[in-house]
Amino acid sequence: MESVMGKVRIRKNLAPSRWEVKPIWDELDHFARTLSVPQLVAQLLYNRGLDQEPHARQFLQPSLKDLIDPVQLDGIELGVERIMRAVREEEKIVLYGDYDVDGITGVSILWHCLCLAGVEVEYYVPHRLDEGYGLNLEAVEHLAGRGAKLLITVDCGITAVEEVARARELGMDVIVTDHHTADEILPDATAIIHPGLENTAYPNPHLCGSAVAFKLAWALSQAFSGNKKVSQEFRDYLLKATALVALGTIADVVPLVGENRVLVHFGIQGLSKSADHGITALMEASGLTGENVESSDVAFRLAPRLNAAGRMGHARLAVELFTRSNPERAREIANYLEGQNKLRQKVEREITALAKEQVAALGMEGDDYAGFVLSGENWHGGVVGIVASRIVDTYHRPTVVISVQGATATGSARSVPGFDVHAAIEACSDYLIRFGGHKMAAGVTLDPENIEGFRAAFNDYAINHYADEKLERILEIDADVDLNALDFKTVEMIHKLAPFGQGNPEVRLVARNLKLAGPVKTMGQRGDHLQMHVADKDDPDPHMRPGGILRVVGFGKAKWEKKLLDAEHFDLVFEPRINRFNGSANVEIFAEDIKFY
Repeated sequence: MESVMGKVRIRKNLAPSRWEVKPIWDELDHFARTLSVPQLVAQLLYNRGLDQEPHARQFLQPSLKDLIDPVQLDGIELGVERIMRAVREEEKIVLYGDYDVDGITGVSILWHCLCLAGVEVEYYVPHRLDEGYGLNLEAVEHLAGRGAKLLITVDCGITAVEEVARARELGMDVIVTDHHTADEILPDATAIIHPGLENTAYPNPHLCGSAVAFKLAWALSQAFSGNKKVSQEFRDYLLKATALVALGTIADVVPLVGENRVLVHFGIQGLSKSADHGITALMEASGLTGENVESSDVAFRLAPRLNAAGRMGHARLAVELFTRSNPERAREIANYLEGQNKLRQKVEREITALAKEQVAALGMEGDDYAGFVLSGENWHGGVVGIVASRIVDTYHRPTVVISVQGATATGSARSVPGFDVHAAIEACSDYLIRFGGHKMAAGVTLDPENIEGFRAAFNDYAINHYADEKLERILEIDADVDLNALDFKTVEMIHKLAPFGQGNPEVRLVARNLKLAGPVKTMGQRGDHLQMHVADKDDPDPHMRPGGILRVVGFGKAKWEKKLLDAEHFDLVFEPRINRFNGSANVEIFAEDIKFY
């Protein structure tokens, strides 16, 4: 599993090559007593940069009072003023959203806000394959021809200089709400609402697109209420809207800290309790009925089904799910999304296999590649982003996966921590027709003849901007623990650190010198998962004390079975969990990596 430092030889399905355990904090004992939490929880807070009591308490007890006033977002007052004028003059308003979860939920949030105020509003979502990302001239002209006077973008538009100019020529004003990386020249919009623009003082530059839409909806709610304190009707609406914000925030992989954490914390609670028939139908189709939703459920169950609409068909169906649908139509759409998601999984597996074959065929597993550009004829453009993520997971390299469709090639990029893939693509822009995105993900369009040149340029940039030490895959571990430290109360308190995600990773611990305390079993339809019980190697009778034996679940770890049976003892990296089943609750651990002795 070890990497060769300097030039790194990549191996297929590379496991984490080095474990790094965070150092123990000198003031751990005092901090734990101050907060009245176990020392392990205090260490976890410290690892997340929360070494001051007020910040730690705020993190453990999220409050809606911690949300930032929308008026602090540059452009929001201009945007609200223009929308209110459109309402007074009964101008046609169109919401133009991106086709991913962030755009789908952002459009839905603003649609509900305006409808609640009695405003007629339409929405438009471009087709991923036919129209591509963001505003496009044909759509702008189409909407102007249908009488639109105000266009509000959601999760797109910050680079649409030509498209916004054309909209104004056609008599349409444009309000841009976005969070993606901007170019030097901004569109000449009536208002630009963006938390991360240069010289913008907004305290949280990491709002996702749906959260920016939520902020605009909040400011509109104040305007419709005629008061900074919104009416009860709009307050109820905004609280419900946090469920949609949570979907967009988790799906877009922005840091789950600060107000993002607050929005997701309350939004996940809202998902679990929602009476909205669109959300209810999606939850039922995802198999989440009657369960408390966690951030991992959003990331791996709800979001993929919503994204499947845009990847395999048209995302307007997902918007309809959350806006115009009745209960029967919502179930119909949710079931359709389930089928589309299964099709997406099949296509994704096929293209991922082809992409890995290309990695080997081009010699990218060798010493000379720090960044990958992979391409294929007629690869489905709706899944290339996911395939790029799968390649990153396997080889730990920033990756662009390109679909060639006749005379056009479009692709998606995914990155690794510490590498700005948007900057890398910008540096190679001589080979591109257009591009956009942010540090961890981006999209490109280019002439197929330029793929080879782009591949070489992207790799050269990666070699020169990706330090050798970062090429080694590192597994960061929060703490060394004894199994008996994982009592129910402690693990339950660990879960108060949720929601987990970007900026607040799942808690990862290591226990050393363990032994099997029962048989090893494989499970799952293909037998690729593993179940076992473990105990401390030096504990003569672990059955005699609580926590002496813990159940371990290892997803995709069936390959460990033989070595486990032969090993005298082993170290285990894992995530602590509470398993609730049939009215009982027990501590168990999800295995992530292992070292045998």
